[in-house]
Amino acid sequence: MKSVVSYPERGTGGKNSYRGNCSPKLIEDLVKQFKVTEMSDYMVGGGTTKDVAERMGIKYHVYDLSMGFNLVEDEIQERNEFIFNHPPYWNIIKYSGNMWGDGPTKGDLSQIEDYYVFIKEYNKCIMKQYYSLDKGGHLAILMGDIKRKGVLYSMLLDICKPGIVVQKVVKMQYNCMSDSKTYANYNFIPIVHEDLLILKKPFGYLMDFKWTKTEEVDIRDSKQISWKDLVATVLEKLGNKASLKEIYDEVDGHKKCQTNNNWEAKIRQTLQLNSIFKNVEKGVWALAA
Repeated sequence: MKSVVSYPERGTGGKNSYRGNCSPKLIEDLVKQFKVTEMSDYMVGGGTTKDVAERMGIKYHVYDLSMGFNLVEDEIQERNEFIFNHPPYWNIIKYSGNMWGDGPTKGDLSQIEDYYVFIKEYNKCIMKQYYSLDKGGHLAILMGDIKRKGVLYSMLLDICKPGIVVQKVVKMQYNCMSDSKTYANYNFIPIVHEDLLILKKPFGYLMDFKWTKTEEVDIRDSKQISWKDLVATVLEKLGNKASLKEIYDEVDGHKKCQTNNNWEAKIRQTLQLNSIFKNVEKGVWALAA
């Protein structure tokens, strides 16, 4: 197994009609790479893990929300050598009420509309699976990126990562619904891969733990931003043209001003010395074209 894997031919196992099903060949390669003798899958979906395990003569435990097992809330019964986990890619495919069942079901992560709520709930699933690992056990998570309105939502970047990060593998994707679409925005970069993250549980009560925290900061309170960039941002906010008083009012009282007792004079100096600004009339400045 290498850091980039490609399976143009899907292989045998799992329901082909079950949207989002991964290639059996990936699971086969993981079994061979880590010499797996027993494995679990708590989001088995179309049954790929079960079929691969049976074919390779491996003991297995498979569950799914469609079978009545809610990974968010239910307790994992096994102690695990190896877990393969293939969660929904947010709400790209809604599973309950679509792929199975008569309607949305409690615990279906694909029904969550807010991405960050989805990540929070999925993190609970990651930790629960990680805790169930034996010493030296592995958790392999196959996940994808989502693009919405020009924003990339990357599960790989945003999920928590307990234990030791052993490897990240890029898995090429084939036969995606997006392959047949034409995008009007020439800046759009189609997503043609998935990410496989492999975590290992060392022995001990304490563990390394990586997680992403999103915070909001007002750049006017940053001491690292340059006066040039701050003034340019203020002008952009004010329609690319503003009076000195308007510029002063935008930054007055913010922490950047605390770095210079003569901050008003510093703003004037910044406007005069940088070619990205131009004086359009007395006391009025604009961004140069």
